[in-house]
Amino acid sequence: MNVAILTVSDRSAAGDREDVSGLLIKERIEAHGWQVQFYSIVPDEGSEIEKNLIQWSDSGEVDLILTTGGTGISSRDITPESTLSVIERNVPGIPEVLRQEGLKKTPHAMLSRAVAGIRGKTIIVNLPGIPKAVKESLPVLLPVIPHAITLLAGDTDSHELPRNMPTT
Repeated sequence: MNVAILTVSDRSAAGDREDVSGLLIKERIEAHGWQVQFYSIVPDEGSEIEKNLIQWSDSGEVDLILTTGGTGISSRDITPESTLSVIERNVPGIPEVLRQEGLKKTPHAMLSRAVAGIRGKTIIVNLPGIPKAVKESLPVLLPVIPHAITLLAGDTDSHELPRNMPTT
């Protein structure tokens, strides 16, 4: 599995704050046995976000792009709008489940505007910018990604649940 990570943060892009969430995602992805092909930090600017999402998706080198940051309700939080402008199909179930899981920990999770979708053969998922929320989101998200990638590759006969998923 090949992954790209895009951190969206004015302060991290300016070098004023360490990118804890992006590095946490990188660590967890690599511990999962997947490869990080691209990693970048950009400010909360639509053109910068869109440029990376398009370039990485269209390169054919990544199966999954994870963004972190810019999913809240402040005026500079535009990651969802930027993602929606480049995806071809929406996958609303992913952020719905991530919000549900987040609500088990904090009512602030309902303020997330994160989205997920597909561009070409690449899945793009917006994650929160808060490291604690990233830690809680990844164990929910990662088990379903291999099946989603298999479906995108055209194997629609494979409907087995990924390991560690309930079979109820």
